[in-house]
This record gives sequence, C-alpha cells and structure tokens, in this order.
Amino acid sequence: MRMNAVRSFFQFDKYGTTFSREIVAGLTTFTTMSYIVVVNPAILSNAGIPRDPSFVATVLAAVIGCLLMGLYANRPFAIAPYMGENVFIAFTVCVLLGFKWQTALASVFIAGVIFVVITVLRLRQWIVEAVPLSLRFSFGVGIGLFLTFIGLKETGIVVVGDAGAPLRMGHLTSAPVLEAIAGFVLLAVLVIRKVPGAILVGILITAAIAFLARTEHAPGQVVSLPPSLRPILWQLDLRGALTWRAFPIVLTIFIMAFVDTMGTLIGLSARAGFLDDKGNLPQIKRPMMADALTNCLAPALGTTTSGAFVESATGIEAGGRTGLTVVVTAACFALTLFFAPLLTAIPKQAYGPALMIVGLFMLEPITRIDFKDYSESIPAFTVITLMCFTFNIGVGITAGFVLYPLCKLAAGKITQVKPGMWLLTALSLLFFILYPYSR
Repeated sequence: MRMNAVRSFFQFDKYGTTFSREIVAGLTTFTTMSYIVVVNPAILSNAGIPRDPSFVATVLAAVIGCLLMGLYANRPFAIAPYMGENVFIAFTVCVLLGFKWQTALASVFIAGVIFVVITVLRLRQWIVEAVPLSLRFSFGVGIGLFLTFIGLKETGIVVVGDAGAPLRMGHLTSAPVLEAIAGFVLLAVLVIRKVPGAILVGILITAAIAFLARTEHAPGQVVSLPPSLRPILWQLDLRGALTWRAFPIVLTIFIMAFVDTMGTLIGLSARAGFLDDKGNLPQIKRPMMADALTNCLAPALGTTTSGAFVESATGIEAGGRTGLTVVVTAACFALTLFFAPLLTAIPKQAYGPALMIVGLFMLEPITRIDFKDYSESIPAFTVITLMCFTFNIGVGITAGFVLYPLCKLAAGKITQVKPGMWLLTALSLLFFILYPYSR
C-alpha cells in the first residue's frame, strides 16, 4: 500500500519511471553536486561567514530546496546554493566593496522576496524570456572563467603581481601548489573516466594527501553532531540592504538568479522531455515557486542564493523523472551534516582544482554564441571579459544589458529587442549610476 501511495503521489505511471530508477537517479544527482557542501563554505569564509555554521546552512538550504522541488513541484531538479552567486557575494560585495556579510545576505533575502512576488504575478518568465540567448550563454561562460581564476589564485598557482604585471605564476615547487596541481590532474582523470561523484572524490583524495603530507592540519574527528547554526541564523542587516548604496547589489543578485534559474529549468526540462510542442514547460510556476521560496530561506539560514542545479542532468540521464529523485538527494545531503569536522577542514589546494573543473564545465555554452553576428557577439564578449577583468560578475551582466540594444540599433535590428529587455537596460543603467565604486 505504501509503495502504491508513493507511485500515485509522484505519478510514476505518467512519467514512465520506477521506484528503483528514481532512487538511483537521486543518488547520482547527489554525487555530482555534493561538492557544494565543501566549496560553498570555503568561498563564503572570504566574506567573513564562519565555516562550520556556513556548512550547516549550505546543507539545510539544499535539503529544504530539494524537498520543495520534489514534494511541491514533482520535478527531478535539485536545488542548492549557486556557484557564481556565492563568489559574487564573497569577493565582490564583501571583499571588493566592503559590505558586511549580514548586509549581503539581506540583499539576497530582498531579491528572494521579489522573486516570490513576480513568480506569483507570473512576471518572472516574461522578464527572463526577454534576455537574448547570446547573453544567457555569455553569463555562464563568464562565471566559469571567473571561478577558474579564483581556483588558480586560491591554490597559489597564480598570484597577484605588481602594477606592471598584475598577475604572475606562483611558486610551483612549493608543497601546497604541487598538491593543487596533482589534485587538478587527478580530477581531470576522474572526469575523463566518468567516475561517479568525480569532483567530491577528487577533493577528498587531494585533502587526504595534504593531511598525510602535513601541509595542512587533519581534523581531530570525522563524525560528530552538526555544528550550531546560531551565529549566522537570521543575521540579516535589512536596514543596510535597503539603501541606495546597496541597490546595485540587490539588482545584480536579482538578475543573476532569475537568469540562472530560467536557463537551468528550461535546459533540464528539454533533456528530460518535459517541454511541450512550443518549447514551454507545463506548470512552470511550481518549480519556479520552489526556487523562489528557497531564495528567501537560504539567506535567512545564512547562505547565498539557491536554485536549480544543472548537475541535476546526471540524475535525469540516470532515469529520474519525478520529485522522488530529489527527495532522495535531500536525504543524502542531510546525512552530510554529521561529517562536518572532515568537510569543513578541506584545504584550498583540495577545493581549488574543483573550482577550475567546474569553470571548465561552464564554458560549453560559448559554442552556441553566433560570433558572425557582431550585434550578438560584441555584447556577449563584453559580458565575459568584464566579469573576469573587473573581478565583478555584476558589472559584466549589466554591461551586456546596456550594450545589447545599442548594438542592435547600430545593426538596424532594433525590433529584435523585446520590451522586457528595455526594462533590464534601464535597471542596468541605474546600476552603473548608483554603483558603490570601491575606494
């Protein structure tokens, strides 16, 4: 009876799946995105968010997001804190611009509330559909290169130089750098061999090498009760986020998250065969609402923007078609709470190579940009280069929104600019006018 209830609730017959297939798919999804429980706290520690509670917040955001997606939307799309947005908060908002992490998280919360409102009003899809494909592709590529650079810098393979040569090669014969290089080579082999959970396996093996070589201190224990979340729970500086100085931050988070989510949902749905004849996802409001609610809950817990992960594609390829897939993924994430001593002790030379590999994965969309149409390629090129060379994801995205209509006007193709794009252009101009330029 219980099995029949599960089959009926998740509509196995409708999607032509089985209980065992959904379980395997959920485990597959978890292994491919589990690295986030290591990498996200490590990145956010640069913003001043303590690692142990940040680890708990990351796990809880993933658990709650996956359960919302699985039980409410009944889709196999796993939710967790986004890569890219966490980097923007840590390195741009907090390190470069000097905002407190409490203010940064409050900005994420405000953007999440806006998501819920525009999702209820069905405006979110209208805005995202106005963003041209070339710009959508460029966002992922730019963030991928941004992550790669951070990985190189965190591991010491690349170091900051001087005014004449801003970047230079690091000390490649030092033990931590050699461990990072070995970690990257190991990850490359695991990925090429398509080892399940390759990224997490590579991180853990490289960390073990660092511990054995005593270049990093090994944790005193592996298993324990979860750390306290209290130091970062609901530590939102809403007053600081509701200022003109913070407005560009909220705007950038808003733009990055809704573009990421829509692109991911449509891409995963296409792979799963969920799209209708017109290329639309039926009942898209439900997965979008699950995503929007998690966007509100994540900063309240103490972590950054959360949404559907592209790594969910691995579970879909394994046969996952219903929400049970991500319910299983949520259960796996919950179990990691008891391995905090090990996972929060992972050193830079272990997770840095993972950032580089994830950056590689994000470069693929560049092949889908039409470089022969300069009215498309110039804005996309601007997005990618400004993300990297200004060390600011928000600057790249908003510059693309400003430049795109101008390039279409110059090409005599202004009719290709949709009404929603003009709204984004206006908001992006406000971004540059009000941007809290660093000292």
